[in-house]
Amino acid sequence: MNEFPLPKWVTDAIFYQIFPERFANGDPSNDPASCVAWESKPEVDSFFGGDLEGIRQKIPYLKALGVNALYLTPIFKAGTNHKYDTIDYMQIDPHFGDLALFKQLVEEVHEAGMRVILDGVFNHCGDKNLKFLDALEKGPKSRWFEWFVFQEPFENKAYQTCGGAAFLPKLNTANPEVQAYIIDVGLYWLKETGIDGWRLDVPWKTDPALWPLFYRAVKEVNPEAYIVHETWRDTNHWLNRSIGDGVMNYPLRDYIFDYALKDGMDAEDFDYFCRRMAEDYLQAGPYQLNLLGSHDTPRLLTAAGGDVPRTLLALSLLFMMPGAPMLYYGDENGMSGGNDPDCRKGMVWQEKDWNMQIRTRVQQLIRIRQDHKALRAGKYQTLFMHNGVYAFSRQAKEDKVLVICNPRQAAGPILVNTLFQDESWQDTLSGQNFAAKDGKLFITHLEAQSILVLIPVRKLI
Repeated sequence: MNEFPLPKWVTDAIFYQIFPERFANGDPSNDPASCVAWESKPEVDSFFGGDLEGIRQKIPYLKALGVNALYLTPIFKAGTNHKYDTIDYMQIDPHFGDLALFKQLVEEVHEAGMRVILDGVFNHCGDKNLKFLDALEKGPKSRWFEWFVFQEPFENKAYQTCGGAAFLPKLNTANPEVQAYIIDVGLYWLKETGIDGWRLDVPWKTDPALWPLFYRAVKEVNPEAYIVHETWRDTNHWLNRSIGDGVMNYPLRDYIFDYALKDGMDAEDFDYFCRRMAEDYLQAGPYQLNLLGSHDTPRLLTAAGGDVPRTLLALSLLFMMPGAPMLYYGDENGMSGGNDPDCRKGMVWQEKDWNMQIRTRVQQLIRIRQDHKALRAGKYQTLFMHNGVYAFSRQAKEDKVLVICNPRQAAGPILVNTLFQDESWQDTLSGQNFAAKDGKLFITHLEAQSILVLIPVRKLI
């Protein structure tokens, strides 16, 4: 049994991912010289001027939305707009601000009742990193040569990279010195600024010996720190409780998309994969980071082909499933965008350009999840499945929620055995009431691409 408990706050968390360069420009004085207009179409190398002061100024917006945990993509000194090419792990990027400002941001985020985790990019650094430049120049004579993975003979100056990108030289994470340095970085920001954890970038590319060491060191400083691994396929390995608390749950994203957006799964398929996932995650299920979009994917509305009802259905499922839901900045307002870099547009702040149908649903879902422990840490149980229609319950002691979803054409009538006796149920999204008798709920009609989120309102006499 792992000696470090799972961080309790994560079960109540609603995460919001911020790409700092594109969220808000709070201090134009630190803008890169080559900044483009905020509304410009993003290019791979364009800068918009977003910064930490912009995030700080938007804390009231985040608080009002209802999110209570922030995940910031890299904020350390780097050469690109995305900052995954770290130049200095111990310095805030000057175009984002400085250490004092970041500490102020963390303090104000905490005062607002929110948490913040940072992006740890420890598989590789940037080609402007001074240690790498020294190793590239001096070869085996460099103090830092063994920190990187050079190909023999060195005269060719060929080095291993992340994904074949020359500006991302790979760190030799099998080197104990590199491991110690990465741990020092992780602990420095934890102790110095009070951050609440780390999201770890491409962990499968690193030496596996690193993560147990990193995990233990972080947990010894703050047992409640959240360590979540990026993973796209092989989730089981990363659920090992000696290396982390959870994963970015891209597999769930695939299941929801196939079921709710693409009709690529029927209810039986979706149920099978969700139950398999629950069996894999076990007690760690509520601690997974569930998402429908990120800086590495097309935006949700675009993935849905602009179909708003299906977008609402996918969002609703995200908030009903075990695990902590995460919104990608702007998705709550219906921002669109294809793959990187199009998914990294400047945040749309003009309310007239928001999709209020999507925003209203997101705010409803946040409120429902906050109100019901059953959704945050309750048991998941299948109740009904027929073609596209799927029903399941979430229960934590006396708190219970029934979910009935239909991504296809209008359906009905259906009879759902709720497993709960003599209840009257109300749809929290529409206010519509439904009566049940002897634990059986009769639904005469389900609209196409719709979902019911039902809670008991009174006992039938």
